[in-house]
Amino acid sequence: MNKFKTALIAFWKDEDGLTTVEYAIAGALVGAAVIAAFQALGVEVGNVITTITSTLSGA
Repeated sequence: MNKFKTALIAFWKDEDGLTTVEYAIAGALVGAAVIAAFQALGVEVGNVITTITSTLSGA
């Protein structure tokens, strides 16, 4: 029983898992920022292509 208690206390104090969770959260935030940037960029690229198409078809 004493070995089990010691192992349980050691597991409880182990903070390696916390580091993994922090990296996962940071990765998710970076991913969300990249997705938002690409969506905004996609709208701008679409507007430029529409302008070029309109200009070329009017010429």
